[in-house]
Amino acid sequence: MTTNSSFTQARLARLRDEMQKNGIDAWIVPSSDPHMSEYLPAYWQGRQWLSGFTGSAGTLVVTADWAGLWTDSRYWSQAGAELADSNVELMKMIPGDAMPYVTWLTAHLQARQVVGVDGAVLSVANARQMAQALQIGEIQLRTDLDLLDVIWDARAPLPSDFVYEHLPPHATVSRHEKLHDLREAMREQGANWHVMSTLDDIAYLLNLRGSDVQFNPVFVAHALIGLDQATLFVAEGKVTPELQAVLKADGIAVAPYGGIAFALSALPHDAVLLLDPHRFAHGLWKTVPKEVRIVEAIKPTILAKARKSKADIAHIREVMEQDGAALCEFFAWFEQALAEQQAMTELTIDEHITAARARRPGFVSPSFNTIAGFNANAAMPHYTATLDGHAVIEGDGLLLIDSGGQYLGGTTDITRVAPVGQPSQEQKRDFTLVLKGMIALSSVQFPRGIRAPMLDAIARAPLWNSGIDYGHGTGHGVGFFLGVHEGPHSISFRASADTSMEMDIGMVSSIEPGIYRAGEWGIRIENLVVNQEAEKNEFGEFLRFETLTLCPIDTRCLDRSLLSEAEIIWLNDYHGTVRKRLLPQVSGVAKAWLIGRTVAI
Repeated sequence: MTTNSSFTQARLARLRDEMQKNGIDAWIVPSSDPHMSEYLPAYWQGRQWLSGFTGSAGTLVVTADWAGLWTDSRYWSQAGAELADSNVELMKMIPGDAMPYVTWLTAHLQARQVVGVDGAVLSVANARQMAQALQIGEIQLRTDLDLLDVIWDARAPLPSDFVYEHLPPHATVSRHEKLHDLREAMREQGANWHVMSTLDDIAYLLNLRGSDVQFNPVFVAHALIGLDQATLFVAEGKVTPELQAVLKADGIAVAPYGGIAFALSALPHDAVLLLDPHRFAHGLWKTVPKEVRIVEAIKPTILAKARKSKADIAHIREVMEQDGAALCEFFAWFEQALAEQQAMTELTIDEHITAARARRPGFVSPSFNTIAGFNANAAMPHYTATLDGHAVIEGDGLLLIDSGGQYLGGTTDITRVAPVGQPSQEQKRDFTLVLKGMIALSSVQFPRGIRAPMLDAIARAPLWNSGIDYGHGTGHGVGFFLGVHEGPHSISFRASADTSMEMDIGMVSSIEPGIYRAGEWGIRIENLVVNQEAEKNEFGEFLRFETLTLCPIDTRCLDRSLLSEAEIIWLNDYHGTVRKRLLPQVSGVAKAWLIGRTVAI
């Protein structure tokens, strides 16, 4: 038994003691916080602390004599290794079932037994769905306990880093204008108050940034917005007196982080409160007086944030040039190191690619943990190399690198595959099929307002025609110096195609099809694109994708015979644009590498 699994078993035993004391028959530990974040500050990483599984997505269920962790196909290999000998069973989530653990509970618990979950980290919508499903089996749901806080010794403190302003020229719209637009949207909904807990929405609205979540320039806070006042609830000491004065001039008061519950409970009885049930915690929702009328709708800032302005997009284009230049420097070094047979591992890749970006103006941090997977490791879409587990880059094969940067003028996310030695004909075939999928979606013209999930099949079609598919979505939204994953739109046929998914001008998305052969290799090619106006005629308005990412796609991995003439033209045109835009940004070996890798095929 490993030391980590010993810790897990001891912690599960303590949790079960507390469950018994409180009459809880099953305890659910989601991967979430009071802000419905995808990536969590250490204080809320309870699922990881308790189970030992370090992936970003998963739900742990613990009963008196069993424990299981549900996660999706991106993490099955990782979870299987990390849960070994822990007495936590890996439960493989199948696409389309949002809460399989609740289905499991209804099948294994008896009537009148009790399921518990911390309501402070559970959304209003999920709490309702969970309660409704459990009620069918006459199982009770409790949301008023935080058992982890009782057993979690040396729990990390809340983040304490300073909040800072995102300033012009990169902040292209003032907080005064954003507040005005939000209040207009509130009036349209008939609301005079709006509560916000999602960290990227608060950062966007107030033109503030922080470093409370690794790779995400956000800070832990809540906000309560009235028609003529606003309050930011944030830990004391995080906002300097000087910044507080700036915020006060814009009508924004600063209050202690924990004060949000009291502020909600003190709302006047004639208040009309706008909140988003999918992005607001059940625990806070319960503090709102019953007399207050609640309007439930998607937060106006989500759509406003997704629709980047022309000025935002201009900054993103500049950032793409800097990011592309950094990648030219990195790949020039990488190929030279390979030629000289320098010792390299997957960890070396992360070090050098981050260092290349750090030399670029406006760089703040990586936008996520670099994924550098060689051969079999690349078959795990969310693989992370560690000191205890990583591959040496040698011999023949393919190296997949998925990386990105946070810059003051934008957020980047790019995946490229580089050959090491001589790629096989089968690898070239897979690479070319993936490229065909990316080109197909990148080239399409589509109706304005189409729901993003409906575009997914366009990228998959070339792979489906060969009997191949991949388990992740084709694309996600990307923020403007915010989250590398940003809603509401998602190019995935598994996503709900509701009205929030409508594609509009200015939305930035990734396009990233892939092929993963377990134990052999993985291939993914990813560019970021932005929705632009295409044409307007008697059939309606149409949009197109402008490709933003600037970095060569390695043609040494191609089987040219599988490409159509139109696809060859697209690739050559793309490489012509990459060369033209990046040449002024590079010199020396990086310039020579760029020229060599953008030769027309």
